[in-house]
Amino acid sequence: FVPTVVAWSPLYRQLRPESFLRAARQTEHDGVISSSSESSINRRKFVSFGAMAALPITSHPAIAMNNKSRSKGYAVQKTDAEWRATLTPTQYDILRLGGTERPYSSILEGEKRAGTFVCAGCGTPLFASDQKFKSGTGWPSFARGLDGVEVEDVSQVTANLVGAELRCGTCGGHLGDVFADGFLFPGTPAFTSGKRYCIDGAALVFEPANGDSFVRGDLSPPKREPDWLSPPNISARKAV
Repeated sequence: FVPTVVAWSPLYRQLRPESFLRAARQTEHDGVISSSSESSINRRKFVSFGAMAALPITSHPAIAMNNKSRSKGYAVQKTDAEWRATLTPTQYDILRLGGTERPYSSILEGEKRAGTFVCAGCGTPLFASDQKFKSGTGWPSFARGLDGVEVEDVSQVTANLVGAELRCGTCGGHLGDVFADGFLFPGTPAFTSGKRYCIDGAALVFEPANGDSFVRGDLSPPKREPDWLSPPNISARKAV
């Protein structure tokens, strides 16, 4: 729950949960507590809503990290060495260690074509393109997930305040987090679902519906030259 005045303010739109909640994520990986690389930041490290002060997650027992194993109980089983050999370093950091990419670092953030977003680790369909919307956060965002998405089992209070972790239900790979602030995005499918699935692009591979080549989400978007650096359009003068 977020007061309406706060929720609709430009400040809140910039200071969403993931703006604070992205420093090194600690997760249990086959019984070993691991930290993601220093370059990764975490959506769920701090909590801040309106006048609520940012609090370290370790001081708030109701919002402890998800300690469920990323391998036990999942259909796709691989050793850590096999995952490292299969995935790129960025994919491994996110899917297997629970890391988080920096905003606007994935080419999939701006992907607008029809198609399906699948798990980069096992190919399980996770999100449909018609549920993707522009959230302005810098991470690919969706209003709903497909059946292959596993949502962390948390209390309703925790889900509303800091969200819940998302994993691939087939291989246990970390995908991102889901937040209950879809109402902030009128005119998008999130406004109807009430949810915002905030996903690390590197955890996904996009399969275009038209049969074009697959697009790995750990690739960076093409660099765009700032508009002010572009030469002005000058029309040639007509000869008199």
